Amino acid sequence: MNDKPTVTQAMIDAYDEYTHLSLDRRKFMEKLTALAGSGAAAAAIAPLLGTSKAKAAIVAENDERVTGEMVTYPGASGEMKGYLALPKTAAAPLGSVIVIHENRGLNDHLRDISRRLAVEGFAALAPDFLSPQGGTPDDEDKAREMFAKIDMAQVVANAEATRAWLAARKGANGKVGAIGFCWGGGVVNRLAVKSPLLNAGVAYYGAQPPVSEVPAIKAPLMLHYAGLDDRINAGIPDYKKALEANGKSFQIFVYEGVNHAFNNDTTSARYDKPAADLAWGRTLDFFKKNLT
Repeated sequence: MNDKPTVTQAMIDAYDEYTHLSLDRRKFMEKLTALAGSGAAAAAIAPLLGTSKAKAAIVAENDERVTGEMVTYPGASGEMKGYLALPKTAAAPLGSVIVIHENRGLNDHLRDISRRLAVEGFAALAPDFLSPQGGTPDDEDKAREMFAKIDMAQVVANAEATRAWLAARKGANGKVGAIGFCWGGGVVNRLAVKSPLLNAGVAYYGAQPPVSEVPAIKAPLMLHYAGLDDRINAGIPDYKKALEANGKSFQIFVYEGVNHAFNNDTTSARYDKPAADLAWGRTLDFFKKNLT
């Protein structure tokens, strides 16, 4: 007998509304209870929609191929902290990648992604963009509240400071790309607008920048979207039109039948391994072409 709760698309949509739009925790659980049929069923389903700290990393923290440590470096107007992952051995100067977190802040999943990039031969730095507010808290709800008040201009300035620090770091080849997920995907798009020295940008289901700012983009872009992500996908046509009209180098991939956050393997209900693997392979090829 299979006792695993059934997660419907309406439940996933409610979770997206909770994490990105207007629902607070209480209203989300009320909506989930109505959808699930009981409070007990809702309580069983909620963890499947969110992230799990218990999920094993794809590249473990003690993996012998990489080193990882928290570092401190100068931001645009104050100290920034982040997790730096490096290949344990490198025969040549390394291309670098900024790994930009979701609206939960810097967590184990983003550290894992940084190590995945280090295994592939990159220096990968996952900044904590809540550093100016004291850093990412353990409570995800508190983190999301902090993101509601964040200064996006400061975020982009700190992202550019991160790029400059990575480009000048000993052992770097000077080329820096950025990859971001959800909120972080939106930051990649905005950094591409503001940074003429960014060498490559990869945005996973990220909000598009104002189309009036697209002419400023210099970096080649790879944009991954989830087919069921109506909220973010609404901005694709105008963004694509502006990129084409301004002769920008870009690729857009839409993965049909998958949800926002399909790359996040710590979320049972939304993770889609085939789409995640395909997008990741494309991402690595893109970075190797532009950063090495």
